[in-house]
Amino acid sequence: MRSLTQSAAKELARHKITVNAYCPGVAATKMWDRIDEEMGKYLGTKPGEAFERFSSGILLGRPQTAKDVADFVHYLASPDSDYMTGQSIMIDGGIVLR
Repeated sequence: MRSLTQSAAKELARHKITVNAYCPGVAATKMWDRIDEEMGKYLGTKPGEAFERFSSGILLGRPQTAKDVADFVHYLASPDSDYMTGQSIMIDGGIVLR
């Protein structure tokens, strides 16, 4: 994702187009319910256990919500981010620190 984002940013900057990516973490959504279900088949876990295992590493102490992502995407779509390009931002509550 990072390479694609940076390549697109390099190509599109001359057209005044910024390209950034957000990399979400473990979110309390129906999608993660499905991920948890499928992981259970491979890990031998009960429903909810895989989600708990992955969300236990979140430094901020809670799973992500759709609003957490929407607030950041709102920033990226706003004029406030007009000098930002080629960035892949982890928005995961601190699971991955770079």
